[in-house]
Amino acid sequence: MASGSIIGVLLIAAVAFTGFSPQFGGKPSKAEEALYAKSGHYRDGEFVNLVPTSVSTGGNFFSMMWKFLFRKAPDAKPAGPLPMLPLDSLSITRKTPEMVRVTWFGHSASLVELAGKNILLDPMLSIEMGPVKWATPNRYNPSLPIGPDQLPPIDAVLISHDHYDHLDYATIRRIKDKVARFYVPLGIGPHLRAWGVAPERITEMNWGDEATVDGLTLICTPSRHFSGRGLTNRNSTLWSSWVMKSATKRLFYSGDGGYGPHFRTIGATYGPFDLALMECGQYDQQWSQIHMVPEQSVQAARDLRSQLMLPVHWAAYTEANHAWNDPINRATAEASRLQQPITTPRLGEPVTLGAELPTTRWWE
Repeated sequence: MASGSIIGVLLIAAVAFTGFSPQFGGKPSKAEEALYAKSGHYRDGEFVNLVPTSVSTGGNFFSMMWKFLFRKAPDAKPAGPLPMLPLDSLSITRKTPEMVRVTWFGHSASLVELAGKNILLDPMLSIEMGPVKWATPNRYNPSLPIGPDQLPPIDAVLISHDHYDHLDYATIRRIKDKVARFYVPLGIGPHLRAWGVAPERITEMNWGDEATVDGLTLICTPSRHFSGRGLTNRNSTLWSSWVMKSATKRLFYSGDGGYGPHFRTIGATYGPFDLALMECGQYDQQWSQIHMVPEQSVQAARDLRSQLMLPVHWAAYTEANHAWNDPINRATAEASRLQQPITTPRLGEPVTLGAELPTTRWWE
């Protein structure tokens, strides 16, 4: 059987399974879809990017999925677990409102402490990803710096988009009762409601929308990506980046996405930034318009006018055909060439603005 036929059968089986799995999420009502149509970023039943964007370039969808599932570089995974610093939940409570601290857990999941608040970014805190375990990668490390059950109360969860490596059913189910509010792009509310999150704790936002929480401002900003948790709901939810502001500091999280003019626009509108968490990994020429290569990630940080870059979206899962540490090797080299300050923490190692920054090359 040809590879395309094999993957077609596998995908049909996966879609049939996810259709019955709670991980698939919820569906919007007709009234909600009518609201999406007024967003300015919705056309013919789908959300769209600011510039023309193809999910797959230089090949068809099935060949892209075959590469995603089965073709990996020999060094696509590290030889063993990566260095990690355990995070004590009590340490998260020991801070002043002026402290700005970011702790990266691997991939894109991060804890941001800003304006005295605890903010979780794309908290994918599971070892396994998605409902079809044989088809998706497992986390390199068998544990995390801190588990969902050990987290203290969370003031805000920010979700960038609904892909399984960013919006995790198991994590949401475990943390939902300790989260004051979820801030998500349009369309993700139905997923959270289906998983037991109270509707009054969900704020769905369009690009440009702002929310304020006791001295903290959260702004939903564009990214260049796509969405969907199955083959039948492509682009049914919006994708985003996020701006986080206190009275004195400004942080940015890129979410997933390709390089584009939106970075310069965001930098001009909301910057300069003290720190930018930038996607830096899981790239391929075939999906070059929806994921940046490391050199583009560094340039995007410069477009944002960010004083410091923290590369994320690597060091947890293998989703592309490159060496697991290729993202950080290329990003640090480009940052040096362009004189862009960069920090390289180990998993669980806090980055505190105003203190000595982690810069060791621990991945070598």
